[in-house]
Amino acid sequence: MKRYEIVFTKQAKKDVDLLMPKLKQKLKSILENVIAVDPYAGKKLVGELAGYYSYRLSYQDRIVYQIEAHKIRVIILRVRTHYGD
Repeated sequence: MKRYEIVFTKQAKKDVDLLMPKLKQKLKSILENVIAVDPYAGKKLVGELAGYYSYRLSYQDRIVYQIEAHKIRVIILRVRTHYGD
């Protein structure tokens, strides 16, 4: 099974820079072991974020991403916020 390529937006990179080292490690682990392997493991979002997926990073932080199945690529949009925050 092919692994998905992970791509970060500028905003997602800024979010990652603000994370505590422990959460950065957890993020890396989730991206490599869960999202790159099966991006559909995340929760499908609805409303204005329809078409995107979310995966819990911590109690308040979520990884919000978009799946480009035809390119076997996942685009990470946000890492810190809880949806609209």
